Amino acid sequence: MFVKQPEWTICGEAENGSDGIDKAQKLHPDLIVIDLVMPVMNGIDASRVLTRLMPAVPIVMYTTFADPLIRNAALAAGVHDLIDKSEKATTLIDTIRHLFVAELPSTSADAA
Repeated sequence: MFVKQPEWTICGEAENGSDGIDKAQKLHPDLIVIDLVMPVMNGIDASRVLTRLMPAVPIVMYTTFADPLIRNAALAAGVHDLIDKSEKATTLIDTIRHLFVAELPSTSADAA
């Protein structure tokens, strides 16, 4: 799905939450897509650590477990948005695009 976005580059993939934290610190991504269920460390715990270590990097949780309790826990851990895997892939793509636009610094013309 990300391969079809020529303006994006996947800088890394992780096997588990702990590995994701290590790779994010080494690779300095512009955005992190994380799942909830992962070995070693789940996505909520990993997001909490990533948010503390890399507060400017938006995190999107893409999971099959998108109930309101999980959503609230993810948002409290620093996740910017949670997308249910049952939704179309375009929902994830649109969410990421929106986050990139929202994270762009305003120009001096915007500030006037």
